[in-house]
Amino acid sequence: MNELELKYGCNPNQKPSRIYMSEGKELPIQVLSGRPGYINFLDAFNGWQLVKELKEATGLPAAASFKHVSPAGAAVGLPLDPVLANIYWVNDMEELSPLACAYARARGADRMSSFGDFIALSDICDVDTAKIIKREVSDGVIAPGFEPEALAILKAKKNGNYNVIEIDPDYKPEPVEKKQVYGIVFEQGRNELKINEELLSNVVTENKDIPDSAKMDMIISLITLKYTQSNSVCYSMGGQAIGIGAGQQSRVHCTRLAGNKADNWYLRQAPKVLDLPFVDGIRRADRDNAIDVYIGEEYMDVLADGRWESVFKVKPPVFTREEKRAWLDQLTGVSLGSDAFFPFGDNIDRAYKSGVKYVAQPGGSVRDDQVIETCNKYGMAMAFTGIRLFHH
Repeated sequence: MNELELKYGCNPNQKPSRIYMSEGKELPIQVLSGRPGYINFLDAFNGWQLVKELKEATGLPAAASFKHVSPAGAAVGLPLDPVLANIYWVNDMEELSPLACAYARARGADRMSSFGDFIALSDICDVDTAKIIKREVSDGVIAPGFEPEALAILKAKKNGNYNVIEIDPDYKPEPVEKKQVYGIVFEQGRNELKINEELLSNVVTENKDIPDSAKMDMIISLITLKYTQSNSVCYSMGGQAIGIGAGQQSRVHCTRLAGNKADNWYLRQAPKVLDLPFVDGIRRADRDNAIDVYIGEEYMDVLADGRWESVFKVKPPVFTREEKRAWLDQLTGVSLGSDAFFPFGDNIDRAYKSGVKYVAQPGGSVRDDQVIETCNKYGMAMAFTGIRLFHH
């Protein structure tokens, strides 16, 4: 198959629409179920590149949760501890495969943003992973293959309309890529830069100690940023992204946005949140929304009389600002990646509040000394990678 006609482009009025290969080449994909759209394919192909690189860099199965051409989450297949299994809503499932753990992490880091995601998997989709996908609101999945039982589970989703794409894992794109903007053709070499530990060798801070676990998290951050709309910043910990700030014009706004998401990830692990007494039968999305509001500044939107009764069996106490700060102060060992240099030390100030201990960024700012000094103040270790990872 050389081309695939789509229902429409980014919006319903944008017709005709298709994906195709030039020079009569075959598309490297098969649609096994559903009818993926223009944005679905953008998410699928960006997500596939991300998880393919994560697998190559770490040797572990990888998964990504994409929304609007940026990842909401990305992770590798490390086991889940009981608390993470709880906040990712998989604690009722038996021991999960590494690939299923990767998707549970990718989906669970920022469940609000992952609602209606497109999933990318580095490995053949197994039954464990399909069972998690089955219970979540999602648009589709791309993988290099599907176990027969897993495919049957996915094909039954959305009354048979769930989008399932199989991609040829051996496909290699042309070294030069093109796109059009306003009828004008842009051309550039593909970003084939390999992200590995060598990029982390130039540690410029007084603290030079970066453990192997943090190096893996830094690599996960950088590979995630390679496929995130710029400007972008990614916090990571324990083999997964825990907060991604994408597409902001100001870098400190990326750092704040990603930091707020990382804070929410950790606040969801607080005993006060784990013990919330939800009413029986509450929908997963409603539960996620309630938690997000409860741990935020607008908590009365879910705790007001006449509102909490539809969510909780009994009215929970307020999670005060002081209690939240005390809990967040226990978070440490977080890694932070940035797709371009930090122009001011205020980014580091914000990162420190979310437990960041290790930083990877290109360097090259006229204020590098100020940024290094700020890291030294907090005892952080920072590596200058010397490479920028803009993605548009």
